[in-house]
Amino acid sequence: MNVLRYMLIFVPLAFLAELFFPNPLLVFALSCVALIPLAGLLGEATEELAIHVGPKIGGLLNATLGNAAELIITIVALREGKIELVKASITGSILGNLLLILGLSLLLGGIRHGIQTFDRNLTGVAATMMMLSVVGMMIPTLFELLREVQSGAVDVFNTDVRDPALDALSLGVAAILIVLYVLSLIFSFQKPERGIGAPTGVDDPSAEIEHHRAKWSVPVSLGVLTVSTIAIVFLSEFLVGAVEPVVEQLGVSELFLGVILIPLVGNVAEHIVGVQVAMKNKMDLSLSISLGSSMQIALFVAPLLVFISLLFGNEMTLYFSLFEVAALTLAVLCAVQVSVDGESNWLEGAQLLAVYLIVGLGFFYVVTPGVHGG
Repeated sequence: MNVLRYMLIFVPLAFLAELFFPNPLLVFALSCVALIPLAGLLGEATEELAIHVGPKIGGLLNATLGNAAELIITIVALREGKIELVKASITGSILGNLLLILGLSLLLGGIRHGIQTFDRNLTGVAATMMMLSVVGMMIPTLFELLREVQSGAVDVFNTDVRDPALDALSLGVAAILIVLYVLSLIFSFQKPERGIGAPTGVDDPSAEIEHHRAKWSVPVSLGVLTVSTIAIVFLSEFLVGAVEPVVEQLGVSELFLGVILIPLVGNVAEHIVGVQVAMKNKMDLSLSISLGSSMQIALFVAPLLVFISLLFGNEMTLYFSLFEVAALTLAVLCAVQVSVDGESNWLEGAQLLAVYLIVGLGFFYVVTPGVHGG
């Protein structure tokens, strides 16, 4: 994973591009690349602190900061009023974890080790939680679409609508999802063998956890956490500010950037860890990373953003496009289908990757109003 360390050179390059060579495409590309190692450092610093404070508080740290990089990016986008981009990023994060990271893990792990086994109880809990999170996104979507049908003004792509009833429904659903997430954490503490929270630093964390050794001191960990967070905030500003010009130059939709590209930027380090441990035949940990991260996005990050949006005066709702809801539902069903038997092989990994590519093509060619996509 030393490659991620070398990629830190792109951080000053992104700042130089923003200050002296304000080409939107260049700034966007450099910011994306620079965010990858910073997200990895943020995860590693969280992991080091978790080792210092012990398993219970450490588990809570992982549960709250596991997707901190992506949360920062989406908060910056919310402040800029890019609600559609935020929703697309949420969709893309869940799809990436359930299809891309899980698919690569099963594929490469299966090629190296053949049939791999894991705890079915772990996947069973995760599957139920993910289905409930999809319900939390589906109900506000169907609710608003039915209201639009009644009014005779249906727009399946524009989800940034001002409807007091939808706002109230979204806040209620978001609160319920957060409570459910807290209950899942309590359950994980009570039944750690069935919990789905996992460490997600830059390196394979299993050895450090087994021996309870930390590579960094607490001050170093806090320093890296602070510096990484500040840098991610600035780079997120650069990235979000360049989105509209990049969309016009590349001819792709903002929806595609949000679903495919931005989630990869914030999750690459975590994805690498999931694949690494699968190749070491540690499938319980690999599935814990992919499923746990998906659940955290759906039950904690997305609802939290609904409440955070209130601070910016432009409320985000849980009204997603039908295409996004359909893709999420199918992704959850596919992930559950290949993992319910407690065994995995490389073909199942290839199947999940195929679904991800198909979904990606769909988002690439879909044309939203006012945007010339594909």
